[in-house]
Amino acid sequence: MNAADFLRIALSLEGVEEDSHGGLPTFRVGGRRFASLASQAEGYGNLTLTLEQQAAFVEEAPGVFLPIPGGWGKMGHTHIRLAAANEEVLTGALRTAWKLRIEMNAKTRANKRRLPARGGVANNKLGKR
Repeated sequence: MNAADFLRIALSLEGVEEDSHGGLPTFRVGGRRFASLASQAEGYGNLTLTLEQQAAFVEEAPGVFLPIPGGWGKMGHTHIRLAAANEEVLTGALRTAWKLRIEMNAKTRANKRRLPARGGVANNKLGKR
């Protein structure tokens, strides 16, 4: 697989839009990012997963998946080695990240609906609303 395959598969998922961050392609659903090609020069695609999903992918296919180095990887951000992935693996990984983002978007919307309207001072400390 390569960056063009990543792009094609990501854009085939329902509601996905291509965007750009730092001049590199990102993929969003509901306005929020779930994947990118920020590391395509190094041969990677990037996925936003839970830590549990990341661990499962890395355990199942350590030659294909690895946590992004540093703090991002500790939050579930995961590289997929494009040259080592086949279509089924890449599609499944992108679909997992896409589905997670849709679920997270739904939770965020539900939480916002439950919050009471804040029409005045919510905190008695000076300068806090």
